[in-house]
Amino acid sequence: MPPRKSDSPEPGQAPYFVRSSGRGREEPSADRTTRSHPNAARTAEPKPARPAEGSPPRLTGRGGVLLIVVFSFAGTMIAHLASTPAVPGVAFTLACLATAALVRPNDLLSLSVSPPIAYFVAVVAAESLLALGNEGFARVLILGLASRLAEVAPWLFLGTALVLVVAVFRGLPGNLRTLGDELNGRK
Repeated sequence: MPPRKSDSPEPGQAPYFVRSSGRGREEPSADRTTRSHPNAARTAEPKPARPAEGSPPRLTGRGGVLLIVVFSFAGTMIAHLASTPAVPGVAFTLACLATAALVRPNDLLSLSVSPPIAYFVAVVAAESLLALGNEGFARVLILGLASRLAEVAPWLFLGTALVLVVAVFRGLPGNLRTLGDELNGRK
């Protein structure tokens, strides 16, 4: 157990046992840094409230999932109108690439498990809309779902794999470590 500090923190600084704002791993505080490396004292710089100009916009995890649903729904409707079976798969794959590149790094974990579920929701909505007014709604819906999922299965695998690959390079392993730490009570 570390020794207890009896003195109060410096003005404007939180006590040593309180985490600063933010979820990621922090750099050591100046107090600890000066003990181990006397020339390595660092000052905390405030983070900008808005992203810098020229940086791409960032989506939340929910926004990314919604983007996948909207693209997949639109692709399914276009495929039905134009009789081209590849459109939903291409739309899904493009949406997966866009969301994996644009989502905030903290939301990569939730995004990486969501693409197949998001596609299923979009296809159920689209096929329900297409089955309206038909005699035997349930039969038409089930047959439409089965055929649509069967013809788009390779695209589902490709889109999901692309999300995982992009997410790994954008920081997914760090999110997994943080989740493991939180589940084990280390944070």
